[in-house]
Amino acid sequence: KEVYRQARQSLIVANAHRLNRGEFPQLSNDAEGDFFFFERNAAEDVVATIKQLVQQRLIGRFGITDPREIQVLTPMNRGPLGTHVLNRELQALLNPSGRELRSGDRTFREGDRVIQLRNNYDKAVFNGSIGRIVAINPEKARVSVMFEETHAEYDLSELDELALAYAISVHKSQGSQYPAIVMPIHSTHYLMLRRNLLYTAITRAERVCVLVGTKSALQQAVRNQDERLRFSRLAARLHVD
Repeated sequence: KEVYRQARQSLIVANAHRLNRGEFPQLSNDAEGDFFFFERNAAEDVVATIKQLVQQRLIGRFGITDPREIQVLTPMNRGPLGTHVLNRELQALLNPSGRELRSGDRTFREGDRVIQLRNNYDKAVFNGSIGRIVAINPEKARVSVMFEETHAEYDLSELDELALAYAISVHKSQGSQYPAIVMPIHSTHYLMLRRNLLYTAITRAERVCVLVGTKSALQQAVRNQDERLRFSRLAARLHVD
């Protein structure tokens, strides 16, 4: 009932309320607004638009001065608009060169945005923490990452704990907030097009939220409430005779 993350007059807030009521969001694309939808049908066109937004179109607006203030969120890890593909595209666009270290089919470079994939109590780094690679030592195969509250070192055998974070899943974004959110919403995400996931994504944005994709996929997400019931018998277990 009380709005803290965004201004009360925000279309992000208004559309979040509309989603909760099962209503289609308002897509006015007002130049003075904070919620935008760009219709793109082909997956490759969605990727191209996301790259333009992150590198150029959002920079200098909404108080955003650096691509690092923009977080791309996507419903899935796999597929043509999943985190794997988007991270390769965005890394090549935003951080194409520099000292690097390969781990399997992945390449990490100094300056890359990365996310911790599981809790590591020894390093005091936890699942979902986002940081930046500040140094790579190719000879020793070591990576240094600066997180918001700590600094951690990784050797080659530990790099499976990290992933690129130019794009992350909506699931991984829960509990976080970012100045700007860009999200693809497309038929290739049909397995994950749910109202609660869309609500989570758009409410991560503090200043501006941009959706890129198709209105049919957006409509599917709004319609699919997908309130899955749990049969835990918890009420019966708590009952006192």
